[in-house]
Order: sequence, then structure tokens, then C-alpha cells
Amino acid sequence: MDIGVCIASHIQDVDYAVAAEAQGFSHAWFADSQMLWSDCYACLALAASRTQTIRLGTGVAISGTRPAPVNAAAIATINALAPGRTFFGLGAGNTAMRVMGLPPQRLKDFEQYLTVVKPLLRGEEAMMPSPLGDRPIRHIMPEHGFVNFDSPIPLYVSGFGPKSLALAGRFGDGAVLSLPHSQAAMQGIWAALSADHGAELDRDQFYTTALTAIAILEPDEAVNSDRVVNLCGAMAMASVHYAYDQARNFGHEPPNLFAEIWEDYCALLATYPDARRHQRIHLGHNCWVLPEELRFLTPKILQGTCLIGTQDQVLQRLFDLEQAGLKQVMNLPNFETRYTSMASLSEKIIPHLHHLDL
Repeated sequence: MDIGVCIASHIQDVDYAVAAEAQGFSHAWFADSQMLWSDCYACLALAASRTQTIRLGTGVAISGTRPAPVNAAAIATINALAPGRTFFGLGAGNTAMRVMGLPPQRLKDFEQYLTVVKPLLRGEEAMMPSPLGDRPIRHIMPEHGFVNFDSPIPLYVSGFGPKSLALAGRFGDGAVLSLPHSQAAMQGIWAALSADHGAELDRDQFYTTALTAIAILEPDEAVNSDRVVNLCGAMAMASVHYAYDQARNFGHEPPNLFAEIWEDYCALLATYPDARRHQRIHLGHNCWVLPEELRFLTPKILQGTCLIGTQDQVLQRLFDLEQAGLKQVMNLPNFETRYTSMASLSEKIIPHLHHLDL
């Protein structure tokens, strides 16, 4: 199994991607949320100029904020800087859209977007919808070095529910997932990915990646110790943010995992004006935990949203998921502890993964 890093794109911290390469991580995924972080493509360009082997891409780019030709040209530009190691992750914008008070792109529109962007990533012509009707578009001067389509750019589509996973299986070379809780859950994901195919996807060829935050427990350490919260708390709270948005935008019931905190959490957010509440929901998103939200990080929620355990427990979980067809786990720890987390995984996880295959 590959271990990658997901990066809250920060233009002053490209050193993180350089360190990830040096410490054996396979991929660096630069997150794309324009009202939260630096521009992901600017960061990718800097990272491409300072690395040699690590695979670089968007984690994930957002369909609702950039037209398909803009995203295609941007990632093909990165591919000119890092040929053969550039990939394109794409999603509908669960955070990037909601932080502006907007819902993610509708699945019907996301499907149309995928129809346009997939051939563009190969340098081919696509039909782009416009108010003036569909227009045939392609990059008309790729041979002059502005972009690179000669080296393939894998398309990894983000999917969480059955319909978006089906789109990932139909259009993608791989899929970006939330971390499955078990081998059985991963089997269910494969079924959803294969829904539009009539037969199961080739698990050897289709590249699946799961996002989480990982913490290796010390002997007798509690799941909700300060150290673990400082590693995984932001990821756990981001899951709560997502559930709140799903309830607010679509009326979805929150997962049972959050039942013990839900009323209190909703009451906290209700103290903020509705017109700007979307700005408050995502404060600290996947970077740090606000002091008033620390009380929501119960052992149950931390364990249910992140990969936390002893070294042996984490390695066994990764092995089980690999056997079920998961190809990569990318780690997104709290921002202030990202280098500590990287060093821990480099020492305690990455060197030991191949032993599990024996």
C-alpha cells in the first residue's frame, strides 16, 4: 500500500512536500479550497520545481469553482514541470463551495463536467456546454511546451455516496474515498464503483485512495489524549462540519456517531448569524480545532473518523484494507503537527508495510 500526504495548500510551506518525498511518501495531494488556503496550482508548481520522484496532484480540485478547460490546462501545466508524476484529483466541492455558502455541484452537472474534462486531460477535443450552445474545445498549442499531455494524467474522482462513486468508476482512473471502516465496507465501495459497468472494475488497475488522519498510540495512551487530538482533531471536526452541512443544505440526519454531541454542536453554531454561518462552520477546517469545539472530540468520534491505534493495530488495518483493494491512504493531520505526524509514519508505518505482504 502507498502512503501519501494531503496538504492544506500553503504557499510558504512547500518544504512539506519536499520532506514527504525524502521520508518515503508516495503522493502529495494539494487541497483546493480558495477561501481557506493558498491556490493549489501555485503550490504544485513550486513543489514540482523542488521534488524529483513524489507524485503530485490536486487533492482534490473543485469542479464548481473552475471551468473544465481551466482545471485541465492548470494540471497539464504542472505535468509539464513534473512529467510522469502528475495526477488530477477532482470533486464537486463539499468544502470549497460550502465555505462560500453554496451547495456542492449537483451530480448531474458534475457528470457533465467529467464528460468534458476527461478528454481535455488527454489533449483531445471536448464539447463544452455554453449559453451559446455546445462548443468544441481543445488546447490548440500543446506541442510548444505550454502544457504536457504526452505523459498521461490519471483522473481520480472523489466519491462518498453510491451515485458519486458510480461516476468515479465510470470516468476515473481511480477514486478518492473516505476511509472504509472494514473490508466489508470496502467491498460495498467496489460494488458502487462498478455500478455503471455491469461487471466489477479491475481492482489491479483502478487506483483507490482514502483520506484520513493517522495517530500511532503510545503504550497505555488514551484515544483522546492531548497528543492525539493535536494530530487528528482537525480531521475529526471536519467530519462534523460535513455532517452539519449535509443537514443544513439537504436535511440529512447526522450519523449516529455524532448523536452525543449533535444538539450541543448545533446550539453553538446557532449563535452565529445565519447569513454568515457558512464562514464560521469551516473555521480551522482540517488545520486546527477551535477552543470551543474541543469538547466535541470524544474518544468515539476520534476513533470513528480517524485511523488511531497502536502500531500493530494500524498496520493490520492497512493490511486488511489493502487486501480489500485499497491502494493508498493519504494522511491529513493538524497543521501544526504535520511534520511530527510525517516523521511518525515514516518511522513506524512506511518501512513495515511490505512485511505485511509476505
